[in-house]
Amino acid sequence: MMSVFDSPAFDNHEDVRFFCDPVAGLRAIIAIHSTALGPAAGGCRMFPYASEEDAVFDALRLSRGMSFKSALAGVPMGGGKSVIIGDPATEKSQKLFEAFGRAVNTFDGRYHTGEDSGTAVQDMDWASGVSDYIHGTSTEDAGDPSPATSVGIVAGIEAAVRYKLGRDDLEGLVVAIQGVGAVGYGAAEILHQKGARLIVADVNDQAVQDCVEKFGAEAVTTDEIILADAEVFAPCAFGAGINDETLPRFNCDIIAGSANNQLLEDRHGAALVERGILYAPDYVINAGGVIWISDAMENGFDPDRATKRLHAIGDALTAIFQRADQEGRGTNEIADVMAEEIITAAKK
Repeated sequence: MMSVFDSPAFDNHEDVRFFCDPVAGLRAIIAIHSTALGPAAGGCRMFPYASEEDAVFDALRLSRGMSFKSALAGVPMGGGKSVIIGDPATEKSQKLFEAFGRAVNTFDGRYHTGEDSGTAVQDMDWASGVSDYIHGTSTEDAGDPSPATSVGIVAGIEAAVRYKLGRDDLEGLVVAIQGVGAVGYGAAEILHQKGARLIVADVNDQAVQDCVEKFGAEAVTTDEIILADAEVFAPCAFGAGINDETLPRFNCDIIAGSANNQLLEDRHGAALVERGILYAPDYVINAGGVIWISDAMENGFDPDRATKRLHAIGDALTAIFQRADQEGRGTNEIADVMAEEIITAAKK
């Protein structure tokens, strides 16, 4: 078993803890990457990881991504992440999430969390019964942050389309959406309202059918979506979808979606530059949820104010696109550099 310190995803993380509650069935890892800008924030993911090493890797890289996400979103939060090892379809229970809430309490407010892949509002309701550091519950005014993430995704797509294609509207634009879960479906609805043509794929046939019936989307298989002839490819499922195998197959001008860790390796960002594809770094364009929750935590819930902040995601991306062009580097590399500059300055 590789140690935490030896993991390729370890980046001088401040705190990594393992939790086990046999009675509740909890096996979890919580990683804090940085609290330089404020308490660490990052959702709780539940997944049946094949190994503890895989779970550690996910917690480490996702928490680092949250640090960078908060920095470039301009919110006073650091980066953290929690992963629960288990099948979300069969292993959830109130006892499990209450045990998770007690695990979060051990950080004494240095870590705040909410729902993520594999978890839902009900799970956060259970955890919030024993912890004050759980967000996105049914009793919070801010509620489920997924719709905010969808709004941010579309704001990012609009910025990328303006920068790459010189277009100020989305009328007739073809967007291929890989994954129409909560965020992908929300983005599809907004894109449809703005006149975009949609091509969609998902392992959930009903979600795809809903998009066909409500938005006039074209349905394709999960294998075909990468080949779709579209101006924008929006990965909104799991990460690592941009890799050596898929890179030659993309038939788009822009990649902009909500999935985390879309690049299998950093070098794939440079490969996209070589192909002439503009990439919206994932942790910048999918920052809507953390902006929404952070705004409510800072100032009390005001949806109009928070929504205005969501549209600033487009401005952040435009600054990255411009600097990447000026320096001849991948947008992913520039985003990392800009985030590290902000975090380093906060530590001084």
